[in-house]
Amino acid sequence: MSGSSSLDTSPLSDAERVDVRRFCGYPAYGAGSSGFQSWRFFEAYGTLEFRLTNLAPSEFQVVRQYLANLYALEQAVPAASANLDTDQASVWKHNRSEVEDRARLFGDWCRRLAFFLGVPMGPGIRDDAAILI
Repeated sequence: MSGSSSLDTSPLSDAERVDVRRFCGYPAYGAGSSGFQSWRFFEAYGTLEFRLTNLAPSEFQVVRQYLANLYALEQAVPAASANLDTDQASVWKHNRSEVEDRARLFGDWCRRLAFFLGVPMGPGIRDDAAILI
């Protein structure tokens, strides 16, 4: 990813920041920093916002490369639904786990982005195997 010199080095747009939050599993916080769910009340949210504001120009490039990959992976999950109605056609056989495989790959890239930014995954993305009651 560090070899992507053609990517923009300027600060992230509001839309890109929304996508980073979303891909890292953090909920929308609305038009302002008021309300009980404001990022300023949660350390991880505050860390994410600080990082998104204070990245170095070369780090903005890396984040944009992650975003480009994540946009494509995110679209591939619902696009895989086109094959859900066919188990086998002639010699072609459907990969029964295609949607799960694509979703897992997407989730892996989301975790990579969060790791790069140095923040834990937000509450919107969790490892179901780690839930203990």
